Amino acid sequence: MCHAVPARVTQVHPGEMAEVDLAGARKTVSTVLVGAVEPGDYLLVHVGYALGRIDPDEARATLDALAELGELQ
Repeated sequence: MCHAVPARVTQVHPGEMAEVDLAGARKTVSTVLVGAVEPGDYLLVHVGYALGRIDPDEARATLDALAELGELQ
């Protein structure tokens, strides 16, 4: 099953790109679908694209649930 995972923006790059913390891993993702982002924002990320924004509390709850299920590696 494919699903988008919450990730926290750590750095914004030119060209609608951002670096995110994805369960401890640093990834570079496209933000073209969500517009301008800032460090600290939480995004839903799937296959290198930010698909939407997510509330920080909801992001943490989702990450905790995924960790309990063993879905974060």
